[in-house]
Amino acid sequence: MATHESFHPTRRHFLQGAGAVTAALALSPRRPASAQAASRIVLGTWGGDYSKLLTKNVEAHLAPRKIQVEHAIGGDPERRAKLLAEARLPRGTSDLQALSAANMFEMKEAGVLETLDYGKIENARNLLPQMKYPYGVGHIYSGKVILFNPKMIGHAPTSFADTLDPKHGEKLGIIDIQYQFTMMAAALASGGSMSSFEPGKERLLAVKKAGVRIYPTNEALAQALKNEEIGICIMWKARAVQWQNAGITVETVAAKEGVPLYVSGFAIPKNAQNKDGAYAYLNAMLEPSAQEGFAQDMGYNPTVKNAKVPEATQKRIGFTAEEQQRLKDLDYAYIAKNDSALKEWWDKVFKG
Repeated sequence: MATHESFHPTRRHFLQGAGAVTAALALSPRRPASAQAASRIVLGTWGGDYSKLLTKNVEAHLAPRKIQVEHAIGGDPERRAKLLAEARLPRGTSDLQALSAANMFEMKEAGVLETLDYGKIENARNLLPQMKYPYGVGHIYSGKVILFNPKMIGHAPTSFADTLDPKHGEKLGIIDIQYQFTMMAAALASGGSMSSFEPGKERLLAVKKAGVRIYPTNEALAQALKNEEIGICIMWKARAVQWQNAGITVETVAAKEGVPLYVSGFAIPKNAQNKDGAYAYLNAMLEPSAQEGFAQDMGYNPTVKNAKVPEATQKRIGFTAEEQQRLKDLDYAYIAKNDSALKEWWDKVFKG
């Protein structure tokens, strides 16, 4: 793997511890410095369920300190592009950014993220070692698995190859914002690797020709599963648990090719206006009850050792000993180097 172990550990270390830039956006105006009180921070994040659960599980811990949080909602390619476009400014428009670990690595390489002072994050003493990046903090993690409706799919799939198969036609759903991981799964199903997505492109074009349905967001795909418009897809196991809790008929399978890991976290831009507020948010995010809330509400695994997740919940959101052997780390350097080209192919060729 072409990453530094100090930035992201190997699968072995993970198990021991756990026991894209598009064209730059036009800069949006920042509120006057006089209005930037210590009690207000701007958080760049995804919308939908994630934004709502941040408000419910994390930001409640900031209320006693009277810290108000404004969510600047957008897709991560656009938010990353904006970070780069604002890099030359003394002050940016966000104080904290929610990004995948892969995209945090990319922004670190671009030189736009603050090197964190973990002495300012009291709850970091309970952080799993592999979630403690120099440039960001891991919030939650899960793995990419197969989801299927047994009423619609005759035989349970065992692999990404079974899933990304033209035979499913319009019953197969794909999420637009999950382009990196969809290409990753297609590559693993086609002789590629975590460091080579090219072999998966032919497979994706085949399912496109067969009528695959593409949805803009995770929530839109969930609705399609609920309505039985589709019967099979790939998604985070955490989301499957969340959807099962909502009454959607879906079962999960850990693909035999492997289970790509997903880590979502937070990073502070170098030119953030309210870094103290950002550190307060990071500390609140690592509160055991905030982590337990995400495990219960969204099905993601906690990144702190002192979170107490009920055994029944842990069984549903985690992985068996055998499945853990198939957990696959991402090649963050490969994704960072190739993300722009991957996104261009996805938009112009696969979706075009």
